[in-house]
Amino acid sequence: MKNWNFKNIDFSLFPFYEGHDLGVFLNGENLSVKIWAPGAKEIKFLVYRQSMIGEPIRIDSLTPGEKGCWSLQLKGKFAGYYYSFRVNNNGWMNEGWMNENPGIYARATGANGHRGLIFHPEETSPAGWDKDNPISNENPLDAILYELHIRDFSMSENSGMVNKGKYLAFTEEGTLGPEGQTTGIDHLKELGITHVHLLPVADYHSGDQRAQKESYNWGYNPVNYNVPEGSYATNPDDTSRITELKQLVMSLHKANIGVVLDVVYNHSGYTIRSWFNQTVPGYFYRQNSDGTFSNGSGCGNEIASERPMVKKFIIDSVCYWAKEYHIDGFRFDLMGLLDIETMNDIRAALDKLRPGILLYGEGWTAGESPVNERFRAVKKNVGQLNGIACFNDDFRNAVKGSDFIRRERGFVNGRIYNEESIKFGITAACYHPQIVYQYVTGSSFAWAREPYQAINYVSCHDNYTLFDKLKISRTDVGIEDIKKMQRLAGALVFTSQGIPFIQGGTEFCRTKNENENSYRSPDVINQIDWSLKKEYRSVYEYFRALIRLRKNLPGLRIRSSDEIRKYLTFPSFYHTGLVSYIIKDYPAEKKWKTIQLIYNANVEPVKIELTHETTWIVLAEGEDISCRGIRRFEGNEITVQSISMTIVCTEKE
Repeated sequence: MKNWNFKNIDFSLFPFYEGHDLGVFLNGENLSVKIWAPGAKEIKFLVYRQSMIGEPIRIDSLTPGEKGCWSLQLKGKFAGYYYSFRVNNNGWMNEGWMNENPGIYARATGANGHRGLIFHPEETSPAGWDKDNPISNENPLDAILYELHIRDFSMSENSGMVNKGKYLAFTEEGTLGPEGQTTGIDHLKELGITHVHLLPVADYHSGDQRAQKESYNWGYNPVNYNVPEGSYATNPDDTSRITELKQLVMSLHKANIGVVLDVVYNHSGYTIRSWFNQTVPGYFYRQNSDGTFSNGSGCGNEIASERPMVKKFIIDSVCYWAKEYHIDGFRFDLMGLLDIETMNDIRAALDKLRPGILLYGEGWTAGESPVNERFRAVKKNVGQLNGIACFNDDFRNAVKGSDFIRRERGFVNGRIYNEESIKFGITAACYHPQIVYQYVTGSSFAWAREPYQAINYVSCHDNYTLFDKLKISRTDVGIEDIKKMQRLAGALVFTSQGIPFIQGGTEFCRTKNENENSYRSPDVINQIDWSLKKEYRSVYEYFRALIRLRKNLPGLRIRSSDEIRKYLTFPSFYHTGLVSYIIKDYPAEKKWKTIQLIYNANVEPVKIELTHETTWIVLAEGEDISCRGIRRFEGNEITVQSISMTIVCTEKE
């Protein structure tokens, strides 16, 4: 390879095309082919009988047109055939012709994604799809997010699911684990979460999709952005992947569970030989001042979202997934590499399509970017984003210690003196006059404008599972104390303001055998071990009760930062390793006048004084949670058990 330096190219001069007909579309026997490739010298369209091998059965030339577009119209019976493009970019590589690829606008491919598949879209919808309705999301603060990798969900021998590692595993009802415990979609319904957040399902490069058991990957190396991953389908060579992903969505919707897709628009799996670069060399990527590819993603490249046709590609792609697959939300990987304007334009485009679609992402990067930070969707700029949330890593680190320092502890596992950082998370990273921000670890200011902009979590697919982190950091204690810490971490996530998020399996102490970065580790590491649901039943029941409690108490989902400042206060007393907050006279609470939550991270019980002497109802104490109340008592004192949460309330008159 040579000539891959783009220092002397002015990409701002490239024409913009507004149309929505880019790609390969079959209507009856009329085949329309159109791609945007300004600067190309010649483009060929090749048709094949097979997806991986064989010579083309025909080769046609595209005709150049206006605004950098090339097009071709053909007539015939093309359904079920495969295709690819050859783009001659006038000697950009060693030879004028680049590798063949299905083009950046492909919506179906054969196995391993090297050739596009010509298909009739209307034939890919399962029975009843026209009656499937996306989940109505009136307020994002009502969401409870549950992160899953499609393969992890069902691969274990004890999952009880037949379609192991496949989209269709999510359609199986009545599945049971080895001890008779509920698994699969029935487990999700039983737990009570509102949305499943799926790790990337866009077609990515890793191994052979026809031999699934031989390779594993999280999917953060996308190749075909508008095509479902083939290894999760029963047949990666036809449109099964489209139909079966729709069946997954329809099954979850039937259970009243929304579907969030993890999308990776900040970088691509390949760089030099990506479909982007083979079509319009350099345009879709940012460059350093010397013309080489910049690498803010840590994966070899970063997408130039600020360039008009790149922005259009991203917006069109997100809207396609939302419309074609009835998707209810999107999580943006390394959102801090995307520009603020593009993110806000995505929000506006989705609102026109269907209001209420969830949008959130990682407000950081994995490396330096040539674009000034003030223009990018990083955490400190969340206030400039409309209807978009960001992961609260400050709260994550405060609760259980940094993900990047193996044995560092947080509030629940021994670092009991970081109370201000916990208060920061409780208020959803919104400004509150009772927080001393100079003592908040990670952020010295309130970066969220409104509570819906903070995603509260303690673990995700990255780094250690919560259970593994607790065990690594506290080798000096037994399993009963670790379970207490697991419960207290969950309590902080589900009873703080903002949007709660948990990694799948956290509710029953999921482990990856202390593997910190399992993105391509084998199933034995990544798969959910459903026997843990039996082993850690008390933890599971506690998480399940937390979710019921959150749904039952509007005071845990205060709608605005102004209301948080008005109705949420922190008591004046101080005790090391103890954090408490009070919700009083919140109008949405129909039953409770005062709700006081107390989190005790100490290894000993702590007696505290309540706001006043009256009749109190205990909703949470030790391992127990009840929306109706566990017990009543008179007075103004209560003893909070070690490493636990207590909630007490007074009734409205």
